[in-house]
Amino acid sequence: MSDRIFRVPPIIHVGEGAVARIGEEAKNMGASKLLVITDAFLVKSGTIKPVMDSLSGAGFEVVVYDQVNAEPTLTHVTECLALCKESKSDAIIGCGGGSPIDVAKAVSAMAANGGNLQDYMGIGKIPKRGLPILAVPTTAGTGSEATCTTIIADTERDVKMLIISPYLLPSVAIVDPLLTVGMPKGITAATGMDALTHAMEAYVSRKAQPMSDVYALNAIKLIYENLPLAWTEPSNLTARTKVLLGALQAGIAFSNASVALVHGMSRPVGAIFHVAHGVSNAALLGVVTKFSLSGNYDRYADIAVAMGVPDKGTKEEIAMAGAEKVQALIKKLEIPSLSQLGVTREKLDPLVGKMADDAIASGSPANNPRLATKEEIIALYYEAL
Repeated sequence: MSDRIFRVPPIIHVGEGAVARIGEEAKNMGASKLLVITDAFLVKSGTIKPVMDSLSGAGFEVVVYDQVNAEPTLTHVTECLALCKESKSDAIIGCGGGSPIDVAKAVSAMAANGGNLQDYMGIGKIPKRGLPILAVPTTAGTGSEATCTTIIADTERDVKMLIISPYLLPSVAIVDPLLTVGMPKGITAATGMDALTHAMEAYVSRKAQPMSDVYALNAIKLIYENLPLAWTEPSNLTARTKVLLGALQAGIAFSNASVALVHGMSRPVGAIFHVAHGVSNAALLGVVTKFSLSGNYDRYADIAVAMGVPDKGTKEEIAMAGAEKVQALIKKLEIPSLSQLGVTREKLDPLVGKMADDAIASGSPANNPRLATKEEIIALYYEAL
């Protein structure tokens, strides 16, 4: 194996009530003024109150931006950056699903480096570290609290900008299952399947490494076994905790091993049809998994065993049984198809060629165990309808 680097946030707090530590951690890093980036629902519902209570108790001045919605955009980043400069904030808290945390990462980078966010699209283009980031997830899905990536939509160009840099890794991650209890069933399903996608793609990625493998397989087991229970019993804190831990581990895994074809195909769906990232991943996972099996039956067999498939028979048979389990889980959790998300054949026909080109250009499909041609990607989009 070639030399590989493995990155995780320096400090991770996990467990019920962990959010109470955020004021202490912000003080430990020498912050004086904080910008909290979140969404209006979390403020209105009171979900974010424990965060604010901890910061208030630590004596912090806090400015709140709560206009991030399902998909983070350049507009959110621009507005947050202006607020950050105006308030002279010296640390940023991203609290919510992946969207507020992704905006926090982008604002951190822009505050220190200037220019246009588009300049940093791609891998390793951010010149220097930005403001410290404290990440507090309220969904069990993106794993953004533990990754070196952010995805920001450029709505004028219908492009989702993927930015990867070690400077985007949060300094502190606060992973508290109590903050996820209020998630609606649909969001529980979509974010949980997003996390499962992260873990599966990290394990089969051509950039996988021994350290990421450990996190990926354990995440698959935790998510697969507990997501249905968290979905049917929203107040089941044990299931919530295990899915949230799985999402964290999946985030660590894919941040170090990268993702593959599902993510490459998902980004154009989100950019053009404005489908939330986790939902589009979930809608594509089944068909892409079935397509990809022959690229690495051994790895997909390992995934199947982590999902409870008996380790009997050929690797191909075990891998196929695992793919069937994924399809069954998608059906059980009532994950919508692309057509149910508004991606009709009539809308897709004139756009699918560009979508396939954009998917390939993202670089993620090159990590897939079975490489897909443009024509095969087009066929997979239609199958996912």
